[in-house]
Amino acid sequence: MCMNTISIIGCGWLGLPLARHLIRAGYHIKGSTTREEKVSELEIAGIEPWLLTLNPGLKCRPDAASLLEADVLVVNIPPGRGREDVVSYHKLQMSNLITAVAASTVRFVVFVSSTSVYPDLNREVQEEDAGVDEGAGRALLEAEQMLFDRPEFSTTVVRLAGLYGYGRHPVNHLAGKTNLADARSPVNLVHRDDCVRVISSVIRKNVRGQIFSVCSDQHPSRKDLYTAMAVRLGLTPPQFAENGQAGFKVVSNSRLKAHLNYEFLYPDPMEEAP
Repeated sequence: MCMNTISIIGCGWLGLPLARHLIRAGYHIKGSTTREEKVSELEIAGIEPWLLTLNPGLKCRPDAASLLEADVLVVNIPPGRGREDVVSYHKLQMSNLITAVAASTVRFVVFVSSTSVYPDLNREVQEEDAGVDEGAGRALLEAEQMLFDRPEFSTTVVRLAGLYGYGRHPVNHLAGKTNLADARSPVNLVHRDDCVRVISSVIRKNVRGQIFSVCSDQHPSRKDLYTAMAVRLGLTPPQFAENGQAGFKVVSNSRLKAHLNYEFLYPDPMEEAP
């Protein structure tokens, strides 16, 4: 199936490099940003720009109908963390967006979700283990289901682990801190380049109706990873308490690798990466 035009809702830290990657692959890309000052950046990248907000009503300039005149839609709008009403608010955001999508030419939606939908089960978790009762994870689970429930288009969900790369890394927020908990807990991270390549592969191979966890192969402990990364980045290593381990999860990527025949560019977060 030929899918030449792709619209990306949310051309930020992840969406913009995804757009550039897809342009290089020959697709025509439309993209949205919430900030007026970023419109020119999208234009320079070769993206047809739209200014779009969901607060929670949908406002779009130019009109939303022209943005959604596409074959594929990538939805990359994380729920607002820190909001007490994050679940109900994100549901309103998604409801308003989905109403517009259902009336458009879009027939395939790729929804960017998160591995925060998985509870800490103290074991490896698969896609079917999703189930949290509150917070951003709950908001994303409900958004996933809202999309799957619509007959007007097909949906595939990519649940991304903790993101890193190109100056972004969890250790930046932990450097110099002391008495941190969960020294031995495994981390679940994925490099931005792998996220871009996975989403592109889902589109190129037209893989519909699926849910994929997108996480690196290796899961070093918090202490090992953040100590090593702090040293590598010239930061003060965080200090961890050694008294016990809280709940944890190890996110499996086996379904992703089997369905897409995907090999990670950065399978181990301990390795050097841009």
